[in-house]
Amino acid sequence: MEFKMNPDGSMIPIEVPAGPQDAATPGPQQEKQSGQLHMDPDAIPAPSVADGSLIKDSNTADFMQDVIEASMHVPIIVDFWAPWCGPCKQLGPALEKAVTQAGGLVRMVKINVDENQELAAQLRVQSIPAVFAFKDGRPIDGFAGSVAESQIKSFIDRLLGDAKPPMEQALDAAKEMLEAGTADEALALYQQIQTEAPDNEVAIAGVIRASLAIGDRKAADKIIDALPMELKNKPEIAAAMSAVELDEAAESAGDISPLRQKVDADPKNPEARFDLAMGLFAVGHHELAIDEFLELIRMNRSWNEEAGRVQLLKVFDTLGPTHELTVAGRKRLSSILFS
Repeated sequence: MEFKMNPDGSMIPIEVPAGPQDAATPGPQQEKQSGQLHMDPDAIPAPSVADGSLIKDSNTADFMQDVIEASMHVPIIVDFWAPWCGPCKQLGPALEKAVTQAGGLVRMVKINVDENQELAAQLRVQSIPAVFAFKDGRPIDGFAGSVAESQIKSFIDRLLGDAKPPMEQALDAAKEMLEAGTADEALALYQQIQTEAPDNEVAIAGVIRASLAIGDRKAADKIIDALPMELKNKPEIAAAMSAVELDEAAESAGDISPLRQKVDADPKNPEARFDLAMGLFAVGHHELAIDEFLELIRMNRSWNEEAGRVQLLKVFDTLGPTHELTVAGRKRLSSILFS
């Protein structure tokens, strides 16, 4: 969506969102303070944030100060809503959550259209909720209607560009710690992030993976058992749960030498090759484990309800989607399945 500004200061969208929306929404929101993580200042650089609330109510009289002038320093999201607007009830809290998680890199201003009809008319708001993004004193983006959280994230990501909110910086740092083998430090940081954002799926998954990495599977199991199904179905958490399941199954595989001997004695025995693959994974020979799983799938894909493919996918989940073994392994799996 693109915009232009009239000489009198009023803003006109070039592409106006159409289609009336259903109705009913929350009343005016109280101003909310920043939800930035309280990290070690030497560990995670904090953004430079001017004084003021991240989320506030405004009106026609204060629009110039709260939006136009403020957007010269930080992107401002303007949410047009009304007390009778149903979709606003869904969009408003989701926007506020996303703005809070951005840690001061973006702010939000809420405008009640019933009380500010002239301003809504200037922006040609034809349906609500209607959302505009202002930067450097002018509107640069926007959308209408209630959208999914993923679309809200993409909307804010476009505003931020290369800048990363403190929480994302902390999550990246924790991931690096875990991959570097400092699982204790990673666990502490993931737990701190989860304290600030209890339903953050990446943080929860990180706590599970880090607990598993330090050998505390009981803690990982306890966390998983306490999660509601809604969170268990989140991709990051589901992948971490797969890692726990795979770790438990791999431990039962036993010593590697006898398993290798069984495969050498009967190369076409799917159970022997499956046990070898699990054992190799248990001792950290991930590449060899993937090789054995792929060979099992090539020989007998349907064995034991496709157990080889199921466990291989759990290996990929455990290693992560960007791991070089996962990327290469998925290509090899595809060539086997579709050959």
